[in-house]
Amino acid sequence: MLKKIFTSALLLALFGLVGATLVAVTYEATAERIAANHREALLKRLNALVPPQRYDNDMVSDTIQITDPALASRKQPVTVYRARLGGKPVTAVFKIVAPDGYNGAINLLVAVNSDGILAGVRVVSHRETPGLGDNIEERRSNWIRGFDSRSLTNPDERGWRVKRDGGVFDQFTGATITPRAVVKAVYNTLKYFSRHREQIFTLRVTPVEVKHE
Repeated sequence: MLKKIFTSALLLALFGLVGATLVAVTYEATAERIAANHREALLKRLNALVPPQRYDNDMVSDTIQITDPALASRKQPVTVYRARLGGKPVTAVFKIVAPDGYNGAINLLVAVNSDGILAGVRVVSHRETPGLGDNIEERRSNWIRGFDSRSLTNPDERGWRVKRDGGVFDQFTGATITPRAVVKAVYNTLKYFSRHREQIFTLRVTPVEVKHE
């Protein structure tokens, strides 16, 4: 009886070892490819805002992380991807969160050129209501392109609101909260950039793990 128990336990241990080894080998074989896929997806999103011909550095690696209540709640760090050409600043792309969407956080990429003018804004992820709030997505409408070439003076401070609040940005029928949250987040990013322009491009690189979203 003891011999049977010992044999069964040994077989179970052997199967466990083989299974763990297979998992480890599979992970090692795919981890590098998965990381490469995530990097490629991120670069595609960044290049939609900053075309490759405008920079010559590795923008995915030339990153910093900043913490500021105006950009992120609960002191969460904000990643900034920096584009340069010949070593000179071109564009800073902020990966920010608009915390006050209708159904929660709205993750955005906000690209600000070195002169303080927006290169563009894109939605990374959100949980807004389909058919209403999801019009912030580029594939759903052109609304998000309304930020192209905007700045702190175009429009002025009062104009950085949705039209219902006296600003220049359209709201969505039945979904004012969503665009209001995005407009506010983009405006706060522009203000932060204006105050910290030089620092943003001179801070030492902070390595950031590339994750899929």
